[in-house]
Amino acid sequence: MYYLLISLVIGLFIAMLFLNIYFRVKVFKAYKVLSQNKVEFDATHIFNDEKMAKEIFPRYPRQKENIKIFVNHIRYSIKMATVLTTLITAFGAILMYYREVL
Repeated sequence: MYYLLISLVIGLFIAMLFLNIYFRVKVFKAYKVLSQNKVEFDATHIFNDEKMAKEIFPRYPRQKENIKIFVNHIRYSIKMATVLTTLITAFGAILMYYREVL
């Protein structure tokens, strides 16, 4: 059981690393398009759809799809990192408990 948990923690760490790299590449591609078109917005716009629709989309109507892609990748990246970090922490806690028991 102990070795299974260690393998699971290592596997989750590797999965988190590859997901982080994958989404970082996606975010940078979308960011490159937006920066080439000189699209600017704050982090508050990323997490507030209403503010984005009122302030940014009217200013950059041609880049609406690219902005949505960028924002969705950022949000998904944050969610996946949070979930995987929580799982790794939970399995690490379990491993610490089993180490004391054994």
